[in-house]
Amino acid sequence: MFSFFKKKVPTTDATPASTQTDAAVPTTLPPVTEAAAAPASVGGWLRNTFGMGDKEAQPTAVAKPAPATDTFAPEPQAKPEAAADRGSWMDRLKRGLRKTGSSIATVFTGTQIDDALYEELEDALLMADTGVKATLHLLEDLKRRVKETKTTEPAAVKALLAEALADLLQPLEKPLVIGEHTPTVIMVAGVNGAGKTTSIGKLTKHLADSDQSVLLAAADTFRAAAREQLGVWATRNTVEIISQAGGDPAAVSFDAVSAGKARKKDVVLVDTAGRLPTQLHLMEELKKVKRVIAKADGSAPHEVLLVIDGNTGQNALNQVKAFDEALGLTGLIVTKLDGTAKGGVLAAIAQERPIPVYFIGVGEKVEDLETFNAKEFAQALLA
Repeated sequence: MFSFFKKKVPTTDATPASTQTDAAVPTTLPPVTEAAAAPASVGGWLRNTFGMGDKEAQPTAVAKPAPATDTFAPEPQAKPEAAADRGSWMDRLKRGLRKTGSSIATVFTGTQIDDALYEELEDALLMADTGVKATLHLLEDLKRRVKETKTTEPAAVKALLAEALADLLQPLEKPLVIGEHTPTVIMVAGVNGAGKTTSIGKLTKHLADSDQSVLLAAADTFRAAAREQLGVWATRNTVEIISQAGGDPAAVSFDAVSAGKARKKDVVLVDTAGRLPTQLHLMEELKKVKRVIAKADGSAPHEVLLVIDGNTGQNALNQVKAFDEALGLTGLIVTKLDGTAKGGVLAAIAQERPIPVYFIGVGEKVEDLETFNAKEFAQALLA
């Protein structure tokens, strides 16, 4: 059975209903927590049901009390079979990786296995931004497999390449654990335009649909559109949000984590401002946000995720290295793989900075964000 998240602790016997304020989140979000409107249906995108923490009164030391609430209980959603869901995802993944995989697949349309084939394959892998180290590793591994299996057909060599790629990517395959801490505090970073806030919104959707109580922290205080965008996701998913126009990102993060602990939220998602790794003073600010989160909860943040744009190829690897050195990354979200011919960058990451890839995205829809599976990715890339 497919699971979006790995749950660490057992669920409670009863799951209290979430709460909703009378008013929707306004366009310009005030520095208070606001619950949102009714959620949209995903129809059983997730496979596990997680217990929600009890809702407690909101402490005035963290934020102003929210307006009086009404009980809101969403209708149970029908859940399609996991196999059907995963098959649908594989179809989308193949379509999404077509730009990257097509140039590699054409190498195997010849009639013989010779040095020319390996040279063409090397060029194709490098063009897909697999990177020099990963390319050399894959070619060496492939030649070994061909020799051991005595393969003579180019089409069969492609299948062996898929196996070699899956083995290389295997260390990146790891589930996101929710429930080991209450709340699980997830700090999300990324450069502008990578799809960071959208990915947080999608992740929020999947968490909320699996009965996880979520609190969002709009710590990207320098970009008004980011707060508004996150506010829309909060409204759409019936989750609370801590926001402050023009406030200090670290202060917003501290308030959110403190509120999450007081209200026994399952997850606190902290959206940070977009940063280029070359902007050293801004990277220092990110470090400050992480330190302040730890002051609110000594064990937090429990996850530090980086959202990278698959279109950026080798630059994405440079971002991973820079943010990992600054923050100590625990996982990655790779977006926009459907719009690039550079999806081979995952192989470069696996070879040079094997940080787990929790999720990959191949489109704008909520269902286009999925858990990363090494074998599926390799098969879809070389389909």
